[in-house]
Amino acid sequence: MEFDGTRTLKSLIEEEKNSESPTPLSFRIEPVLETDSQLSSARPPISFTPLSPESPWTLSPINKSPSSSILYYCVASLHSGDSNIFSIAVSKGVIFTGSDSDRVLVWRQPECVECGYLKTNSGNVRALLSYGNMLFTTHKDFKIRIWIVSVSDQFRSKKFTTLPKTNSFLSFPKLKSQHHKDTISCLAYYKAEGLLYTGSSNKAIRVWRVTDKLCIDSFVAHEDGITAIVINQHDGCVFTSSLDGSIKIWRRVYLESSHILTMTLRFQPSPINAMALSGLSNSAFLYSGSSDGFVNLWEKEAMSGIYNHGGFLQGHRFAVLCLVTIESLVFSGSQDMTIRVWRREKGSGFHMCLAVLEGHRGPVRCLAACLEVKKVVMGFLVYSGSLDRTVKVWRIKVPPEEKVSVVTSDMMKRMMEYEMSPVLSPSWVKKKLQGIY
Repeated sequence: MEFDGTRTLKSLIEEEKNSESPTPLSFRIEPVLETDSQLSSARPPISFTPLSPESPWTLSPINKSPSSSILYYCVASLHSGDSNIFSIAVSKGVIFTGSDSDRVLVWRQPECVECGYLKTNSGNVRALLSYGNMLFTTHKDFKIRIWIVSVSDQFRSKKFTTLPKTNSFLSFPKLKSQHHKDTISCLAYYKAEGLLYTGSSNKAIRVWRVTDKLCIDSFVAHEDGITAIVINQHDGCVFTSSLDGSIKIWRRVYLESSHILTMTLRFQPSPINAMALSGLSNSAFLYSGSSDGFVNLWEKEAMSGIYNHGGFLQGHRFAVLCLVTIESLVFSGSQDMTIRVWRREKGSGFHMCLAVLEGHRGPVRCLAACLEVKKVVMGFLVYSGSLDRTVKVWRIKVPPEEKVSVVTSDMMKRMMEYEMSPVLSPSWVKKKLQGIY
C-alpha cells in the first residue's frame, strides 16, 4: 500500500479496517496521559494484526481502539545475507548498511532494491556516517575510510582517503600514533569546521580535519568504552557517552585544537549505549539509551546552557541500543527486538509513547529516519537494522497533536496487566536464557 499524499488519514484507516487482507504489522494506538509526572512514558494497549498462525508474536495482547493517533506499517524487509547489521546511514534517496562483512550494501529508495556496494579489505563496519556526497565508514583494522559517492542512474563510489594516513604522524609530533587501538564504535561530523570525531572502545576520542586528513586532537574521554558521539551543530558542543554510565560535554578551546570538559551528566550507573539530540540551540533535548531499558531525557536551560535531567521514557524490556530523533519524534531500538515511537508534546518536556513497532527477530542494533512528506499528516520513513540480518523500512503517518484522554481505572488496570505479563518471542527468550544475546 502506498500513500499518494492526497488521501486523509481517516480514509486510510477505514480502508485498512475493510480490507480482507490487512497489512501485517499495522498498529493502532490510543494515547493516554500518564498520571505520574515523574514518568515521561505512556504505555497504551497494543493492537495489531498477527503475522501468521506460526508466528511467536500471535500471543501478543489485542485491544480494540476506537481512534488512532498514528498509522504505520513495514514497507520492506531487506536481507543482508549472512551478515549482522551494525550501522545504517541514509542520504539522497539511498540507504547504506554496514555489517560484519567486508561490504557496505547500498539500497535505493523508494524501490528498496540493492543498487551496489562498497568493497573493502577490512569488514566489521560498526559505524556509518553520511554527509553530502561523503560517506564515512569504520573497520576492524581500526581505521576510517572516506568515500565520495554519487547516485544518478546508477550508484558510483570512489575512496577519497583512509584515516590515518600511513605517514600522517610526521605532521603531528604531539601524538605517538594516530591509530585507534580498538574498535571504532561511533562517528560524528561537525559541519561548520569540517571536523570528524571518532570514538573507540579503548576510551579515546580522536578529532580529524577532513580537508587535510590530519588528526588534530586526541584525548581519553571516559573510564570505559565510548559508545556514542553527538554534536550540537548550532554551538559546536560535543557530547560523548560511555559504558561507564556517564555523558560528558566538551568544547574546543578558542583558536586551538584541544578540547576541555565542561560538564558531566550522570543519573544512574547503567551503561549508556546510544544518544540523540533534538531541538534548537536555545532549547535542546538530549536523549540517552541505557542497558537498563530506560531512555533518559536531559533538557538544556536557555539562559545558563546547563543540561538538567528531565525524566525518563520507560517501556523497553531490555537494553536500549540505538536512538534517533526527527522533528518532535524520538525512536528507540532495543535488545527486546522492538522499536518505540515517542512524541514530545509541544511546549513541554512531556513525552508520549505512540506506538511499538514489532517484527524483528533479533535485537534492533541501529536506526535512521528521514522526513517523507509534510502536509496535514506528517510522514516519516524509519530504517531499522537488526542482528536478525535484516533491515526493515517503516512508513509512519502522524496527524497533528490531539488532546490526550484521561486514564480511567479500567485502562490503568489493563496497562498494569500488560506490564506484569510481557509477551516476548519464544525464540528470543530461549536465546536470552542461553546467554546468546
